[in-house]
Amino acid sequence: MDNNDKNDNDFDNTNIFFHPSKDIKSTLGTELIDKKIVICVTASVACYKTIDLVRLLIRHGAEVFIVMSKTVEKFISKDYFVWASGNTVVSALSGNLEHIVLADYGKSDLVIVYPATANTIGKFANGIDDTPPTSVLSVALGSKIPIIIAPAMHQSMYENNIIKKNIFTLEKENVVFANPVIEEGKAKIVDINIVLTAAMDALKKDNILRINSTLKNPIVNISYQNIDFIKKDDSIIYDIDENELKTFFKGKRILISLGSTIEYIDPIRVITNTSSGKMGISLVKNALDFGFNVTVIKGLTNFNTIDNKVYSKSNLKILDVKTTQQMYDVVVKELKSFSYDIVILAAAVSDFKPFVSSNFKISSENKSLALDLVPTVKIVDRIKNISKDSFLVAFKADCNISADSLLQKSYKKLIDSNADLVVANDICKKDTHIGSELNEIFLINKDKNYFYFPIQNKYDISNKIFKIIYLDMKNILQKPSS
Repeated sequence: MDNNDKNDNDFDNTNIFFHPSKDIKSTLGTELIDKKIVICVTASVACYKTIDLVRLLIRHGAEVFIVMSKTVEKFISKDYFVWASGNTVVSALSGNLEHIVLADYGKSDLVIVYPATANTIGKFANGIDDTPPTSVLSVALGSKIPIIIAPAMHQSMYENNIIKKNIFTLEKENVVFANPVIEEGKAKIVDINIVLTAAMDALKKDNILRINSTLKNPIVNISYQNIDFIKKDDSIIYDIDENELKTFFKGKRILISLGSTIEYIDPIRVITNTSSGKMGISLVKNALDFGFNVTVIKGLTNFNTIDNKVYSKSNLKILDVKTTQQMYDVVVKELKSFSYDIVILAAAVSDFKPFVSSNFKISSENKSLALDLVPTVKIVDRIKNISKDSFLVAFKADCNISADSLLQKSYKKLIDSNADLVVANDICKKDTHIGSELNEIFLINKDKNYFYFPIQNKYDISNKIFKIIYLDMKNILQKPSS
């Protein structure tokens, strides 16, 4: 058959598998590498924003395929989606059974509808599949592929009880909704970064279920319980020659985050935590004493953070931030601008933020206020994707748990974030609570070695952390104990 006779809807990527638009793949991370994501686009004016989502997913490693309603072309050309994804775009179904190729068992990892009209949501909820997106959704639901839907419509339509019933019906089928932002009388489509986070969460959960389904005795969740750790004798650090230590660290570049972040409810009200930043400052002071070139990403603290003698150091740079997103953006910019030998994330970032932040002060006359919270970006999980050669130290704080549970949970964080070392502590103990001058920590590395340092002042604790970093970077901890 002559190539000129080829049907526009034939699902064939042979000729554009190495499309130049894919040169951005994994430039922001590899979290979605080897993941095949289908994006269904329906006829909302917000469909132009789909381009940005497609590019974001590719930048995190995904292979993206577009399925669109024919009416979408009233708003944006099909060729634009071909450019964005670097793949053939499906706008009509043919004898090639594109909906089966993309959404049958194991064919794709995730389906996202962005944007989703009320019409498409209603059809999907009631088993009607008369468009390419609804046909793909029908197959994906049956084949248990995770589905995320991001609605976009007028506010009055979104608040229609029939629409709400359709959404509720789909939620009962484990379809995830990325709720719209209500403003200016419209239910505006959610930001692409929230969809990215939802996609990563959905794929992580789906991977756990797939692993479990292969086991003879399926389990509810993957955990790191009952790992055998090796307790190391802390006397090893007292044999370290101080001059050798300073020689090793002198001139190296280190990034340290500290303090807490805030998330705005309105211009004057925030969500935050009670972190003081004292542990982070102790790390900074030690780093300066060792001769590092230090960059501090400083959130909010509840005391005079750094004295004038420290501020005057020529090898210190301080960058102030407030929100988690600001901290993430500044960290990313630094890691892309400079080569850091060590990254220590001691900041207590907010884990959640309001889904919608008001631009105006919310009236105190309201009888109640309900907040819809969504996860913030996990900064520690992104570091190695940006700066793979940096020695990464993560922090894990918990409250009123056993030492064994703290070790298990901390090791899970180490694996999830690909960190090199995790500093773990219980922040609810009487003498080492948040804001105190003392700390008590465990340090765990990838080889399941751990050190325990009992209660002492935070400067001394920080000094010991740097000595463990030194031993790990020199690979001394990997040698068998004599």
